Amino acid sequence: MLVLNSSTKLQMLEKMLMWSFPESLKVYGAVMNINRGNPFRKEVVVDKWPDFKAVITRPQRESDMDDLDHYTNAYAVFYKELQAYKELLENTNTINWGQIFQIQGLQDGIWEVSRTVALTKEVDVKTSSFRAIIHSDPDTLPAINFQMDPKLTVSYLDISHASLLNETWSRGGNPRCQRYLANLICCFPSVCILDDKGCPLSWSLTDQFATMIHGYTLPEHRRKGYSRLVATTLAKKLHSQGFPAQGNVVETNMPSVTMLKSMNARFLPCSFFRMIHTPFHFLSKPRL
Repeated sequence: MLVLNSSTKLQMLEKMLMWSFPESLKVYGAVMNINRGNPFRKEVVVDKWPDFKAVITRPQRESDMDDLDHYTNAYAVFYKELQAYKELLENTNTINWGQIFQIQGLQDGIWEVSRTVALTKEVDVKTSSFRAIIHSDPDTLPAINFQMDPKLTVSYLDISHASLLNETWSRGGNPRCQRYLANLICCFPSVCILDDKGCPLSWSLTDQFATMIHGYTLPEHRRKGYSRLVATTLAKKLHSQGFPAQGNVVETNMPSVTMLKSMNARFLPCSFFRMIHTPFHFLSKPRL
């Protein structure tokens, strides 16, 4: 196991990961953020260098971490050889198995290996899968053809909006999530539509893996084209900064799937997997 500390090697890795799109997109997004200031204090682990067969991005070990915060305790994974990934995961220095954490990736073998290794560590794994999408070219995004109320403005999220985002996110509703969302707002691109009082009524933001997340419009403002405007604006903003405009959607969320198809989003052949790992000793304890 090697930790890549050299900026030269990290720049090389970023370019090398481009050869393995779309499966490497999660790791690629994390490495891009590392190479552009590393606001989320991540680092990269490989099995060997430069001919790596597996790569994991993880929180820096010297960072202050809450063992119950699986939002921030997040890893992205890409492998060329599944056995190399398994061996990297089994290495006692790669993962902090004593905390609740998540692993993200776009390859089927990731969740299979996670379950196998986690069992030996006395860790429970809950897996969710989604359809992965990407907006390949901003020029292919259809024009927005509606007149927005002049009282509304297209803007970006502020840290004061974190409470509303936490309340409306299907993965939220707790203090750790609110803290995480506030950090994302401070660190990464976002887009929202504000009413005349400065309150968001539609929004989307970007996570630590450069993924567009939490696209949401308040129920009373839906079916007006706001979600489409927000998603289009954020995708173009990411492209202008050199990032891929990638996202995930639940397959049964037909309104979102329909909107993405109308935006010419490309549905990737690989699924997105998110695995929440919880040590057995936490399962019987209440979490705040």
